[in-house]
Amino acid sequence: MARFERMRVRSPLLMAMFSVLFVGALVLGWLGIPIVSSEGMFIRSHLVAGEIPAAPEDPAWDTIPPVTLPLSGQVITRPVWPEPSARALVVRSVHNGTDIAFLLEWQDNTKNDRLTPGTFRDGVAVGLPLGDAPAFFCMGQLDHYINIWHWKADWQSDIDRRAARAAERKSEGGEVRRFEVIPRRASSVEDLIGGGFSTLTSKQTQGRVQGKATWKDGLWRVVVRRPFASTDPENEARLEPGRLQT
Repeated sequence: MARFERMRVRSPLLMAMFSVLFVGALVLGWLGIPIVSSEGMFIRSHLVAGEIPAAPEDPAWDTIPPVTLPLSGQVITRPVWPEPSARALVVRSVHNGTDIAFLLEWQDNTKNDRLTPGTFRDGVAVGLPLGDAPAFFCMGQLDHYINIWHWKADWQSDIDRRAARAAERKSEGGEVRRFEVIPRRASSVEDLIGGGFSTLTSKQTQGRVQGKATWKDGLWRVVVRRPFASTDPENEARLEPGRLQT
């Protein structure tokens, strides 16, 4: 059990030291150098035979041990959000030597899969550095870019509704398609590059990273997957069996 004690500043020297550290942190932040302190955690991608599970409800996921990641608020940039709506993220991962997939699960009592004024869509993202060196976990940093896979609940809703309407037309004998309002999306996951806050850039080619999600009884279950082989090495996270990715 962690033990916390009240600390009192007993001398002007200690007060001066704290002031110097505070000013130093401000200077480093202004220069774009992040101050990060965190405990490392490892997520192992388990080798499976055959096709990897592409749907959250696939029973194959039940055989994969989960890793629970605690989540914290965001107080570095605006809008500040010190209290996260989700306290933990449960992660599982598998690969078959050709493709890799992650199952991400978190508690959320409200399903927000529409863009409405004053309400954020539900979403989750995986960020992997483009190079071998670790990058700042908040969207990367200058010269240490990361590849971000951003699953979006409203994009998933668009895809699911389109599929449902296509199945309905087929059951009705192939009715001619009328004017469509729902946009055609290559995936429910947006493939992005980040080099720090306010730098997110959507990649020109989308669809390499696929997603599938379900929400039931206050639980989101999201699968994101991508082939190991890279078609754009400069703008895609390098993935291969046995590689330690930070």
